[in-house]
Amino acid sequence: MTVAPIAPVQGVLPTNYVAGAGAAPAAGTDGSAFATSLTGAVDNLQQLQSTSNQLAVSAVTGNLDDIHNATLAATRAQVTLELMATVRNKGVDAFNEIMRMQA
Repeated sequence: MTVAPIAPVQGVLPTNYVAGAGAAPAAGTDGSAFATSLTGAVDNLQQLQSTSNQLAVSAVTGNLDDIHNATLAATRAQVTLELMATVRNKGVDAFNEIMRMQA
């Protein structure tokens, strides 16, 4: 009896949960690309939370056919919020560290 080999992993595709975040352009050090990325991420977070709230209201009122979609939307909003909070905390930590530096 022979055992077929396991196929190798071909690649990993992005999830696009945080659509506004992406690679920053190489040129420019004024921070505008970073600000644009953060703005896009916050906008996406607000959209995910709005969708989650709408589906939760639909579930409570009995107008939702598939509870799976509501659960997924709530989880996506929660994970994205946790990511944004972590980015904010790291930014504050970095700012505080820079302020402690001696000139």
